Amino acid sequence: MKEIRAKQITDTVAELCIKANHYLTEDMKTVLSQAKEQESSPVGQTVLSQLEENLKIAGEDMIPICQDTGMAVVFLELGQEVHITEGDLTEAVNEGVRKGYTEGFLRKSVVSDPLLRENTKDNTPAVIHTTVTAGDSLKITVAPKGFGSENMSRIFMLKPADGVEGVKEAILTAVKDAGPNACPPMVVGVGIGGTFEKCALLAKRALTRDVLSVSPLPHIAALEEEMKEKINRLGIGPAGLGGNITALAVNIETYPTHIAGLPVAVNICCHVNRHAVAVL
Repeated sequence: MKEIRAKQITDTVAELCIKANHYLTEDMKTVLSQAKEQESSPVGQTVLSQLEENLKIAGEDMIPICQDTGMAVVFLELGQEVHITEGDLTEAVNEGVRKGYTEGFLRKSVVSDPLLRENTKDNTPAVIHTTVTAGDSLKITVAPKGFGSENMSRIFMLKPADGVEGVKEAILTAVKDAGPNACPPMVVGVGIGGTFEKCALLAKRALTRDVLSVSPLPHIAALEEEMKEKINRLGIGPAGLGGNITALAVNIETYPTHIAGLPVAVNICCHVNRHAVAVL
């Protein structure tokens, strides 16, 4: 049995909050660079150049990539051979978010009640998703989610008869409705299957997948490529100012579902698609 102290989790989450808000992952840097080469619109090329310059300044001067430093979404993959000591796991994560956002001087955007709207002043609580896995490690993924893109999320409870064409139309509808509001070029996370809440979680998780990777399922990999091409033909372009690069990637995750349903969730993320990972 491996022991991990709660304080170690807190310190790691704090570090990941700061890292995710200041530095882009290498896969995102790669696709942004590729996008600039592939964008045919002069205005779109200018926007992409400005985004790259913004990323450079953020990393060098320790200024957040985006002024909306998001609500902290935390994925925990907890090995069943791990024992958390000297504290509670959930509180350790929230203390890490509190520490990261206050000591990192990140904008606090969380309100304690969705209707009364009083700011918690430390960006807690986080949204925590915990999965118990085999092994003796704890994998922590912190994905700060800004709400310009989060507000553009959609769930479609399709009928099985709608089939793959219905899925394609749902994805395109979500992206068209989002337009410039999701700060394109965007990464599109899609969840297909499960239940109402499961497909939404799949779509959120899809955003943390390496954007240079493809689904291990051949028919889903083909669908990812097809939807990326179709989205890029919409002409929304960088910053919504027109162009042929609207989506940097389309990541699709699936799960078994009921014979009577075909749930589809679309969770869009802006061009930074922030997330940082650590394994304890």
